[in-house]
Amino acid sequence: MRCGILLLFLSYITLNAGAAIRLPAIITDSMVLQQRSEAPVWGWASPGEAVSVEGSWAKGSPVSTKADEQGKWMVKLKTPAAGGPYTLTIRGEQTLVLHDIMIGEVWVCSGQSNMEMPVSGWKGAPLLNSEQEIAAANYPNIRLFTVKKAIATDPQEDCSGSWSACSPQTVAGFSAAAYFFGRQLYQKLHVPIGLIHTSWGGTVAEAWTSSDALRTLGDFNAALDQQDSLRKMSAAAPKDPNHPSLLYNGMIAPIVPFGIKGAIWYQGESNVGRAAQYEKLFPTMITDWRNRWKEGNFPFYFVQIAPYKYGGDGIKSAALRDAQRKSLGVPNTGMVVTLDIATPDNIHPANKEEVGRRLALWALARTYGQKGIVYSGPLYKKLQVKGNRAILSFDYAKDGLNTKGGPLSGFELAGADGNFVPAEAAVKGNKVVVRAATVSHPTAVRYDWTDTSTAHLFNKAGLPASSFTAAL
Repeated sequence: MRCGILLLFLSYITLNAGAAIRLPAIITDSMVLQQRSEAPVWGWASPGEAVSVEGSWAKGSPVSTKADEQGKWMVKLKTPAAGGPYTLTIRGEQTLVLHDIMIGEVWVCSGQSNMEMPVSGWKGAPLLNSEQEIAAANYPNIRLFTVKKAIATDPQEDCSGSWSACSPQTVAGFSAAAYFFGRQLYQKLHVPIGLIHTSWGGTVAEAWTSSDALRTLGDFNAALDQQDSLRKMSAAAPKDPNHPSLLYNGMIAPIVPFGIKGAIWYQGESNVGRAAQYEKLFPTMITDWRNRWKEGNFPFYFVQIAPYKYGGDGIKSAALRDAQRKSLGVPNTGMVVTLDIATPDNIHPANKEEVGRRLALWALARTYGQKGIVYSGPLYKKLQVKGNRAILSFDYAKDGLNTKGGPLSGFELAGADGNFVPAEAAVKGNKVVVRAATVSHPTAVRYDWTDTSTAHLFNKAGLPASSFTAAL
């Protein structure tokens, strides 16, 4: 008799354990949901189980669905204007209640080590004013989520991580570029800010791109085929994160389709030497993320890599920077130039506060419509040749151009032979006039075209021009 009762009790526990609603790590206490949106909320339950989700901002109006054959379910929850804290109640055969939910603006923050670099800095790579910034980081309405590093040969459904309110204790290990970006938004918009940080130092852009998107390029098919073979043999994933799609699978797929406003990106150093490929790869990655999130052409703002001694021919990173500049042709993107806030001996610029501020300028002006903000440095627009002079026009220079610290330099000219030589340059209003004694008929011009070039040309807002190359 006792054995029968014990078996019945164990069966009851097993059935109820199987029926428990489970949520992904990204959906939990203290999270931020995107305001004025149809925010996806999803999870797992028993196949066919009825599930309802209700926010305390809309009591009496739950959204209901049923788990599919695999136990997966998802609803779209209409969110109000920014505010909180709220609760979120998920009811099935059991009930879960999430607390301290804020409604505000949510951004994904990704890339390699310059995005990963924490507010506390690293040994040998300090962050400017780190101790003061940590001590002052009391912003309970800025919420932080870091995706734990993970590699996978298949897109994963969940990740490791948790939401926390921004404080001196939580911010020290969080991405500095992301934090300073989010802090600037919070101080200007006065709404809760959610920052989802997912990055891995020393990684390549193809690792952050899905296999389906990479196969449209053709460059990575052999590596992807090898991974498919490993998958079929149930072999372990490679331990090196620099394989195509592995970080997309492990660190991006699990947070899709969490409702976001946009993304910021700081990467490119590990793709130096492959600029022509990056010119196609990076726009493919941006489009891939947008297709996966199904949020339309959400804002995607990125940081151009800084000057650094990469070695070799001495111009590899200049070419990569130009590939990044050309990626501005993708709709609703923006680029931060860092030629003036870095030193060629340190691949990790210490002034991440300025990086975050410049990223926020793009968001405040272009995404949130704040007026009177100059959000970009000068960007090359057009080349005209008159006699032996090359005349350059720029976007984001309507109030004029200037230099800092002396005469304008960093320009080179080439003639019909294609050989670039150092050139004299002068600012004329919102244009730059370039000439060289040995070039009588210019055919091409380039600016700051070395690995270690620093900024020479600025607009009146003090933002530096991007390096570029241009030809007739």
